[in-house]
Parts: sequence; C-alpha cells; structure tokens
Amino acid sequence: MDSSHPSQQHAETRLVTSGRDTKAQKGFVNPPVFHGSTVLYPTAEDLHAHRGEFTYGRHGSPTTKAFQETLMALEGPQCAGVGIVPSGLSAISTTLLSVLKAGDHILVIDNVYRPSRNFCNGMLARFGVETTYFDPLIGAGIDKLFKPNTRAVLVEAPGSQSFEMPDIRAIAEVTHGRGALVIDDNTWATPLYHRSLEQGVDISMQAATKYIGGHSDIMFGTISANAKAWPQIAEGIRLLGVCAGPDDVFLALRGLRTLSVRLAQHHRSGLDMARWLAARPEVARVLHPGLETDPGHAIWKRDFTGASGLFSIVLKPAPQKAVDTMLNTLKLFGMGFSWGGFESLAIPFDCDAYRTATKWSPGGPTLRLHIGLESVDDLRADLDRGFAAFKAAM
Repeated sequence: MDSSHPSQQHAETRLVTSGRDTKAQKGFVNPPVFHGSTVLYPTAEDLHAHRGEFTYGRHGSPTTKAFQETLMALEGPQCAGVGIVPSGLSAISTTLLSVLKAGDHILVIDNVYRPSRNFCNGMLARFGVETTYFDPLIGAGIDKLFKPNTRAVLVEAPGSQSFEMPDIRAIAEVTHGRGALVIDDNTWATPLYHRSLEQGVDISMQAATKYIGGHSDIMFGTISANAKAWPQIAEGIRLLGVCAGPDDVFLALRGLRTLSVRLAQHHRSGLDMARWLAARPEVARVLHPGLETDPGHAIWKRDFTGASGLFSIVLKPAPQKAVDTMLNTLKLFGMGFSWGGFESLAIPFDCDAYRTATKWSPGGPTLRLHIGLESVDDLRADLDRGFAAFKAAM
C-alpha cells in the first residue's frame, strides 16, 4: 500500500487528513466557522455568471466543503457527492422527495426507523406515492413485490430497534435489475464499518446527530450518493433549500476526526455487554448481529467491519411495573431518545403497533440499550442493581 496517496490510506488516516488545507487556513489545523449568507462578487461579469467557488451561504462554505471532502473520503470511491441537511429525518425526507414523484411506488423495509415510516404514510401518501413494507429477511424474494412504477427500495441494516439484518447485496441485485434505486439508512454502523455504496447501495443516509456528532449536542444529517443518484440528490437539496447551520457543520467535522477511536470503543464495549447480558437469567434474548448466535451474524460478518454500541434485549416475561422499576434504578443508563453520544442509554420499546409486513412478538418486554464510553465494569454494576430491582418488583 502506498500510504502517501490518499486513496490508499486507511480509513483512520483519511478521517484525520481529508478536508484539511492548512495553507488556506493560515496554518491552523481546523477550518474556521464561516457564518454567512451573502457572498460578494468582484465584478459584474462574475455576478452575472455566478462565477466563484462559493455563491451563497445556503449552497456551502469552506466549512461545509471540509466536512463533505472528509465524509466522501470515508465513503470511498463510489461516492460522487455528499449533501448536508439539518437532521437525520431531513436526510430521509430530502432523499425520498428527490427521487420520487406522484404516481411512484417505493418498497420500505419493515424494521425501518419509525419517523421514516411516518413520512411515507403521511406526506408521501398525500403526494400520491404508494409504499409497500417488506420483511427484512426477504432477500432476493423482494422481486415479487416490484411493480412497474417501483422507483426505490429503502433498507436499514440492521433495524435500529429490532435489529434484523437484511441482505443488502441480494436486494440491490434485484433492485438494479428492475431499474430502481437502493437507499440505505447507514446510521448504525456509519461508513467506517459499512461501506454500503460499495455493496450496491445508490444513496447512503445517516443521522449524523448520532455517531458522527458523537457528543449529543447537534442535529445533523448527511446524504451520500453514487454518480447515478447524486444529480437527483443535489437538485433536491437545491430546490428544497435545506442546509445545516455552520456551527453544527463544524461540530460534525470535529466529530468525524475522532470517529474511529470512539466507534472502536463502542464496538468493543457493546459486544462485551451483549455477551454478558446473554448470560443473564433475566434476559431471554439479545438482539445484536455481532453475536455469533444472532440470525443475522453471517451477513454482518460478510458486509460489516464492526458494530456500534446500539442493540436490544428481550427480557423474560414481566409486568411493566418491574421494567419501570429497573429503569428508574439505573444511574449510568439515562432514559432518552437518540443514541451515538458518549453516554449510555436505555429505553423500552414495542414495534407491534406499527409493523405491518411482519409480526413483532418477542416473548417479553424489550429494551434498547446504547453502550457509551463509560467503563463496562461500572455499566455491568449499574445493570446488576437494575436487575435486582427488577426481580424485587415482580
């Protein structure tokens, strides 16, 4: 490997070196935060021709350029462009509005992020787009669900509550044979651990609020696309007028620089805690594709180079009071939505009310855990206290 050439460098190196121009930054390591709307043109001729690297604040600045170049380097050579939007849900809605039109049909995986489902059932339905949900384990069998007007397939690998692992490669092969696009919500693994654009995905989205930001202090979304899909995404972003604030862009770029070391610890600690929980008498099942016993492990091992700190557990049958008592006892696991920050989280969930293509029947109460950057010994001790309270409340 010629490590002097950026394309041959390891991902960890590209995260540190990409999007940096210390000469243009007057020697400073990080780019400045450009707060601005108006960009002045030197001549009337330049103004008429919209000549200039930057033309208006909504369309980008040196700060956004630095972020985009860094994420493109992480996504790999299949990435033709990166769009920046103000949240993960905005990445989903902007993508779908960019590639769909009235009269189209979209196939959506049944374990998708619930706000994605709400957008499809709400706004897309009002705009005349039909949605069909499919079993996450369908694989190449998705071919039977295509209609003449099917334009896209939305997947999430794994689902961020129930953690089924779809076979994206098989789905992509069928989808491309039908002339449609594959869209992936890649928030769980990030392109550091899942280069989905290299596995048949056309558009890879992330709630960069989570692992890219890494500190639970920004709302941010990204849309990465290959050469086939990027023109539609770029046009959609321009027409919808979406953009992210400069301070959030700067914080997202700062988060990217340390993504590899943070995600490595989330990976290690997450698997350590998952294995420990799998042996607990109170736990019926752990939903984590990185575990050898998980039904999606073979696909995870084939397509992913790591895991994040997010997974779920199914408890033995118990009343809600016992689950609530456990949650109220925990001190290191906070109760709150989102994930991907440095802190550990625990929330109850139930997919039954909104799954439509598959039946959600886990056999007991379910909790989603995010394993943060704390000591796993301390996290185990916290859960020990929680489980003791859980059993006492039965």
